[in-house]
Amino acid sequence: MSIKIACEYADAEIASQPSIWAQVADFAPSSLHLLPEKGEKVAVVGCGSSWFMSMAYASLREAAGHGDTDVYVGSEMNYERKYDKIVSISRSGTTTEVVKMLEKTKIPSVMLTSVHGSPVTKHATHSIVMPFADEKSVLQTRWATAALGLLRMHLGFDLRSIIKDAQEALTCDLGDLVNVQQITFLGRGWTIGLAQEAALKTRESSQFWAEAYPALDYRHGPLSISEPGRAVWAFGEIPDDLIRDIKKTGALFESSTLDPMAHL
Repeated sequence: MSIKIACEYADAEIASQPSIWAQVADFAPSSLHLLPEKGEKVAVVGCGSSWFMSMAYASLREAAGHGDTDVYVGSEMNYERKYDKIVSISRSGTTTEVVKMLEKTKIPSVMLTSVHGSPVTKHATHSIVMPFADEKSVLQTRWATAALGLLRMHLGFDLRSIIKDAQEALTCDLGDLVNVQQITFLGRGWTIGLAQEAALKTRESSQFWAEAYPALDYRHGPLSISEPGRAVWAFGEIPDDLIRDIKKTGALFESSTLDPMAHL
């Protein structure tokens, strides 16, 4: 596959996110009953982008009062810890570490994937399959946000209102961001996972220098790379004094009142 074709796939899939989320909203009533009940102790597992979406979901689930929710990258599952249920995410359904984790554990599991009959579905207790969110690009974009969108709906979020924010985000002018030489993404709480995903996507898509941190930890060393010609992008609100510290370095600062998931 040529680089040009690969980029065309990714561009189209990024732009398709609002319509994909609408399909998620239509699909959700048939599948949400499979996800953990309130009060269950849950482990959420994924690799790469799926790990970052797992981080976001785990933080949101605990904040919503649904129960203790731990998050693991596939290779680092804690098999000694007791859980009521495992939620795992794998777009392809072939992620080696996730398959091995499901083979090893006897804990009831729910798998989010885009491929019917994939290896993970053979080992999970239940599978939620969303083939309409699959991608041709190696770069995960709409699948990651579709999976998180479904999980957010289970926690009571109105995905249809978030779709409007995504539509608006697609029309935004990037302005001076296109001229920077480096970017750092910051998040707080559930958006730390989104910041990590944004940095990964930036590196994967363009081999561009991108980093990500919990917002308040940015002061503890990483702020040293902030300077003119570089940018800092905040997912959600961060303290005013941190914004002032960033702007003092001469770096471009960006934030938005749109739902943080719409940034992706």
